[in-house]
Amino acid sequence: MKNSAFGLLLLIVLFWACSGEKTSESPEIEIKPFPEFKADSAYAFVQQQVAFGPRVPGTQGHQDTKDWIISQLEKWNWEVQTQDFQTKTYDGLNWDLSNIIASYNPQASKRILLAAHWDTRRIADKDTERIDEPIDGANDGGSGVGVMMEIARVIGSQNIKPDVGIDIILFDGEDDGEPENARVRDNSRIWWCLGSQHWSKNKHIPNYTAYYGILVDLVGAKGARFYREGYSRNFASGIVKKVWDNANQLGHSDYFIYKDSPEIIDDHFFVNRDAGIPMIDIIEFSPDLGFGRYHHTHMDNMELIDRRSLQAVGETVLFTVYQE
Repeated sequence: MKNSAFGLLLLIVLFWACSGEKTSESPEIEIKPFPEFKADSAYAFVQQQVAFGPRVPGTQGHQDTKDWIISQLEKWNWEVQTQDFQTKTYDGLNWDLSNIIASYNPQASKRILLAAHWDTRRIADKDTERIDEPIDGANDGGSGVGVMMEIARVIGSQNIKPDVGIDIILFDGEDDGEPENARVRDNSRIWWCLGSQHWSKNKHIPNYTAYYGILVDLVGAKGARFYREGYSRNFASGIVKKVWDNANQLGHSDYFIYKDSPEIIDDHFFVNRDAGIPMIDIIEFSPDLGFGRYHHTHMDNMELIDRRSLQAVGETVLFTVYQE
């Protein structure tokens, strides 16, 4: 009942905050109740992933994390499947990858697609030491999955349910592009986002589509700021506005900034271009500074993660889904 009361209380507060003085011509905005997103829970999900070790494909940490994610999602009554496939890396390795796909209310025709990536980078190519060692990926990979796991837990365990079907896809092989300092590059294909490239051309359900999608990546760092990324604006400007307005309405204006940032090749690019689903990317990437100093270094560990950043993103995404 605590979660339900929270949603109903926030419903009342948001209604009066948004209404102002009404005239006979001003329409009322209906705000549907939604359950509570718990940042402590999302933080614990990030922590558990890091405890398994780097989630580099082919390692024990990768397998243990996969098993754990699937068992948790099934425990929360989501229908779970994996999309297993093999692909080559930039340096000629054959990797066995798995996109993890969880569905709520699979019979619903109107669907929202939520996504993150669950693998981590096998090198720390922006660091000055231990460059050839894999990173913890607490933020780059871990934070997005932590947010998605908490959203899945809330939807699966609370009485308040969304009116739409939801699919969560955790893409594999996102973070294995060529090293930062590579002298020779193979431009025959894009070596990042291997899981989303595969899924976008081989959907788990033939002719699958969604009303729109939200990708979360690098969403847990202290002091994170989220700007309106270029491909998100190009492909899904209306969804960008919806999500940023929702975030500000919820009081997260310190995190969701009404300022544009450049295009970033991330999983959403392929979902937009190849799958034909308008998807935005909530990602920490400054128009002035680019990625944070921790990016692809060993600083990307649990000391970087802030519950407040997780709360701002998770609550915003959860609220957005429940308003459909």
